[in-house]
Parts: sequence; C-alpha cells; structure tokens
Amino acid sequence: MKKSDLSNIKIVAATGNRHKIEEIEAITALFGMNVITKEEAGVGSLEVEETGITFEENSRLKAEAIMQATGMPAIADDSGLMVEALGGEPGVYSARFAGEGASDEENNEKLLGLMKNVSDDKRKAKFVSVITLCYPGGEVLTARGECPGVINRAPLGTNGFGYDPLFVPDGFEKTYAQLTAEEKNGISHRANALRELKKQLSDV
Repeated sequence: MKKSDLSNIKIVAATGNRHKIEEIEAITALFGMNVITKEEAGVGSLEVEETGITFEENSRLKAEAIMQATGMPAIADDSGLMVEALGGEPGVYSARFAGEGASDEENNEKLLGLMKNVSDDKRKAKFVSVITLCYPGGEVLTARGECPGVINRAPLGTNGFGYDPLFVPDGFEKTYAQLTAEEKNGISHRANALRELKKQLSDV
C-alpha cells in the first residue's frame, strides 16, 4: 500500500483492551489512520482462537481473522512474558498460565511459586509484544518489541495489569506496576513494537 493511500483509512483493532487501542492510535494517527473497535466494525462477538505457538503466529491469526470478517485493514497485538529460568514460559500462554479464565493474581501466584527457589542472578525475563497489520490486498506488516528485566520476589505497585507487579525492567528499581504511564510507555515492549511499526509505515 502506497503512503498516499494510508490517509483517512479505518483500521479495525482485534483487541477490546482500550489501553492497547490508545497506544496503537498514538502511532497510526501520525499517518492519518483511524483505529476503530471490533464492535464499531460490526464483529464485536468474533473471538479468534489463539492456536499459534509464537507471538507472531497468534498476532497474525487475530489480525487476518478480523480483516477477513470485515474486509478492512486490521491490527492485532499478541504479547506476554518470557522467563529465562522457566525455558521461556509462560510465553504465549501468559494470560492463561494458571488455567483458562485465570485471574492476574492466580497467574502471578503460579509464577512466584515456580520461581521461589530461583536465585537473584537467574531471574531474568522479558516482555514481548508482536503487532501485525493486515491489509485486504494481502500486505502484512509485523513489528516485534521487547523489554528485558527481572522477576521480583513479591508483587509491588497498583498500575498496569497482568504480570506488571512482578516485572522490574532493566535500568529501574521499580516494577512495571510502580511506573507512571509516561515512564512505562517510554520503555515497554508494546511501545517498542509500535516504534518498529512506525518505522515500517514510514518506509511504505
């Protein structure tokens, strides 16, 4: 798609997470692209089964399904936490680490239990985000962003969601959940993926 074709087009977000949509909009708006929700596109009830084994696969599955259902460009994010001492787990299963429908607290409790006897020097982890933008014409843009850090021994902070209270990003002595929105958006995995997407859109 030519850069001249980007302006004023609508893109359907495959997520219902308002926070994610706001982060995506901050980048796409620079190119005159308007992000709308699944509900606004008339496919609010569409749920895509995440059968991929990588963030890239799941991100693309979601974006392609929404694109095909609406006939409009679609954007999807798949993200999660990878812990070195656990061989990369929970990875793509981050949201359901403690089982289907598990709460953030239950997922955090399971992670802390598995990490209980892991020494401080072996608690490395990283958050990963992969954003996929699919166009009806077949074009696909994929952007990956990461944020390295370590797993804390207890949850701290009330901002954010998921594993944020346990994750201390490199260069900080606070967890994701203790950072301000501005601090987190400056270093987060999703922000880094969006910066990569911005670069790709600029090269279109």
